[in-house]
Amino acid sequence: MSELTFEQMLEESLKTIHAGEVVEGTVIDVKPDEIVLNIGYKSDGILTKSEYSNDQSLDLTTVAKVGDTMEVKILKVNDGEGQVVLTYKRLAADRGNKRIEEAYNNREVLKATVTQVLEGGLSVVVDEVRIFIPASLVSDTYEKDLTKYAGQEIEFVISEYNPKRRRYIGDRRQLIAAQKAELQKELFARIHEGDIVDGVVKNVTDFGAFVDLGGADGLLHISEMSWGRVEHPKKVFKVGQQLTVLIKEINGNKIALSLKFDDANPWKDAADKFAVGNVVTGRVARMTDFGAFVELEPGVDALLHVSQISKEHIDKPSDVLNVGEEVTAKIVDFNEADRKISLSIKALSAPDLAREEESDADVVSVDIDAVIAAENED
Repeated sequence: MSELTFEQMLEESLKTIHAGEVVEGTVIDVKPDEIVLNIGYKSDGILTKSEYSNDQSLDLTTVAKVGDTMEVKILKVNDGEGQVVLTYKRLAADRGNKRIEEAYNNREVLKATVTQVLEGGLSVVVDEVRIFIPASLVSDTYEKDLTKYAGQEIEFVISEYNPKRRRYIGDRRQLIAAQKAELQKELFARIHEGDIVDGVVKNVTDFGAFVDLGGADGLLHISEMSWGRVEHPKKVFKVGQQLTVLIKEINGNKIALSLKFDDANPWKDAADKFAVGNVVTGRVARMTDFGAFVELEPGVDALLHVSQISKEHIDKPSDVLNVGEEVTAKIVDFNEADRKISLSIKALSAPDLAREEESDADVVSVDIDAVIAAENED
């Protein structure tokens, strides 16, 4: 029996490898674009930058050093020059595929950093597997500009897993919807009508402002924004503004809010300030054909009837008064129950005569609150 040569014994001591096999190697050399590994074969394995990562700007000397061990996959046993061609990224992708499949089957919530903002959505990478999140699945509301997500870490679930077509779809919208539903449930469990809560202005419209209460939005109608008159909500509030509001009513999942706090009610001590006979000064807020509404203070308007503006006959208030003009008059009637105040300028110069000259035609009954509410709704 012939003895084996040294070369034959060495070759037999080396393992046999096949394309597609996963092996462990030890780094024996590292260059910016190449890693050389001893894989226990007669030839060393070569791992190029393109087979290590999709990031071609990567310097391999920053990720590996001599003596490190790593698992790689055999691409070619012989590249034509006697070298073994290795891949790391494809092995990672294979394992990533398995990882994504498990996440898909288990409805697991994944977390990854947005690597690209595309025209139709976002791209993230999990274990070397690229996952696409369509714009319609990024949020529960439409977002035209997705650039704010660049470089941001987000959570999502896999809604579609198709490895044959390399189609992996992520869904962030359902997580947001589920979180909001839970927050809404918690919010409605703890709030009650009459509570004072904090919120953030989410949207401002012509008729009011929607305030995020941390789980649901409440509507602050223009008529509830102030005891005084609000010309337009956008002149008072802006998106992102912090507010402390009163929960006026809860109807199902609808919440009506108010800023008309009782302690700031201008009618609370109106009986003393606006008693009959008191002389007051205010500004003309608006006018009608039958008289002018004078704001005595925010939330308190008084009617100056056309017949009480002057001793001389006046066809309509706008003939002698202007909106914003300051006027001084005497209070001739105060109805706290109906929140109505009547003024007279005539009574300042000749109060007794003014009283005598009043006729049934001069006396009007106007619901000031109803007029203000109607104007706010317009």
